[in-house]
Amino acid sequence: VAIQCLETVFKVNLEDTHLAPPQHLIEMFTNSFHKNDVLPLSDSLPENVEKADQLKDEGNNHMKEENYGAAVDCYTRAIKLDPNNAVYYCNRAAAQSKLNNYSEAIKDCEKAIAIDPKYSKAYGRMGLALTSVNKYEEAVTSYQKALDLDPENDSYKSNLKIAEQKLRDMSSPTGTGLSFDMASLINNPAFISMAASLMQNPQVQQLMSGMMSNAIGGPAAGVGGLSDLSSLIHAGQQFAQQIQQQNPELIEQLRNHVRSRSFSGSTEEHS
Repeated sequence: VAIQCLETVFKVNLEDTHLAPPQHLIEMFTNSFHKNDVLPLSDSLPENVEKADQLKDEGNNHMKEENYGAAVDCYTRAIKLDPNNAVYYCNRAAAQSKLNNYSEAIKDCEKAIAIDPKYSKAYGRMGLALTSVNKYEEAVTSYQKALDLDPENDSYKSNLKIAEQKLRDMSSPTGTGLSFDMASLINNPAFISMAASLMQNPQVQQLMSGMMSNAIGGPAAGVGGLSDLSSLIHAGQQFAQQIQQQNPELIEQLRNHVRSRSFSGSTEEHS
């Protein structure tokens, strides 16, 4: 009767084979999960679930002790025993981020979200990993989704603001993309050596001379000793660009140093 009703409503019948899809629905579903490298849902044995939960607790203890490699190992073993638990993927993502394995962290967050689309912590941790690899637009989207699911979470709010500011800085025509603090520079031996080398460059010497002349009220200085602030800013940007060209590896190290200090999500608890 059900078949006859469907045939009547949609004006089709079993002889219309040209309308048949190339795969059965269950095959489409399974292939979709495999394509995204996510295991299809299956029932885990009770003893495996219990052991996996113990491994998760061990991993959490390793995280508290900052033994992140061991934590990754525990979460990985837990996933093998119970691949349908979003928490294990999300916790492993946190450990991977601590090891600067941001691409792996993003993959784990995606797997956690595929299992539980309403898991706010997975969106939050993915936002942190995306920010760390300068994917600020995607990070903003992740934090916004996390806040939709957990509106009172202060960590998501603060990290969203940071990602939004980073995105604005990248879009700014005057932005240099070099966001690090002066203390990181002064205390870095590689920077000191590079700066000494740069100061031997005649162009850098002329640039610095002009900056100092303006600052102390030289020929170009006006009231207050700074009549052309835009020129001073431009000179500073030129200096930063020369640093970037001379030693991009150092700049990346400084960026990573600042990232590790900037995001409040690094202190969030684990499930």
